[in-house]
Amino acid sequence: MMTLVSYDVSTVSEAGRKILRKVSKICQNYGQRVQNSVFEINVDYGTFLKVKDQLLKEINKEFDSLRIYYLGNNWKNKIEHFGNKETYDTEGLLIV
Repeated sequence: MMTLVSYDVSTVSEAGRKILRKVSKICQNYGQRVQNSVFEINVDYGTFLKVKDQLLKEINKEFDSLRIYYLGNNWKNKIEHFGNKETYDTEGLLIV
């Protein structure tokens, strides 16, 4: 299931900057950064619930924003990309 996760974390305090780093790290562990605060995350539903729970535990709902777009399994027909920063095939072969 492909999801698009975007966030806006207030960084006026050191605590906010720490939250930003944690939220970014969680997203990096499961997906690909496509913009500064936007990630494509393609995992099964159970794993995504875990990711969502981790993110909700980190953000401060009074100051921060978290948006999740559910693109589903037919996501390739719903995304158009123009410009630089090529993406990778999340369903393809991964060589580490």
